[in-house]
Amino acid sequence: MHRTLNDIRRDGLDALRKRLGRAGMIRFLQQFETGAGDYATDRHAWVDATPLDAFKKRRTPRRSKT
Repeated sequence: MHRTLNDIRRDGLDALRKRLGRAGMIRFLQQFETGAGDYATDRHAWVDATPLDAFKKRRTPRRSKT
């Protein structure tokens, strides 16, 4: 059977989650993605440049607890 890269990726993530749990899987995967830049500085620049109304429009309504 021919397996696509997506099949292999999905099965690998499933195996990691079963063995390590969700939090462990995430911590394991974070070891391989170091990222770049300064997230805090970039976020502050983006937030400071965005009007408050834009955040209010993007907000999703809370789900009722029924």
